[in-house]
Amino acid sequence: TCAGMILLDRAHLGLVDVEVERNGYGRQVASFEADLELDGEDAPLRGVFIRAPRVTDAGPEVEVLAAHDGVPVLLRQGRFLVASFHPELTDDTRVHEKFLEPVREESSVRA
Repeated sequence: TCAGMILLDRAHLGLVDVEVERNGYGRQVASFEADLELDGEDAPLRGVFIRAPRVTDAGPEVEVLAAHDGVPVLLRQGRFLVASFHPELTDDTRVHEKFLEPVREESSVRA
């Protein structure tokens, strides 16, 4: 998840139009959890941040789905979904469902 955000950013593979600072929230001892507002959802999403990257810039085609203290932490550009946190460390499946949305759209039967 967070390593994927770093790999997909402008400085590496360039597949997502974001600029990312590695370990942007600090070292391992600065790891934390926070409730996040997930776009289109009423219930908060728990984010587990471990040596998390911090988004320093996002292009106009990038959709911010969740932020922490005004900083984007869950973003989508086209088929790519990137996160600064580890959604797999909670029982909440909403981020995984968002990941599957484009797959479902592409594989649905069209009349």
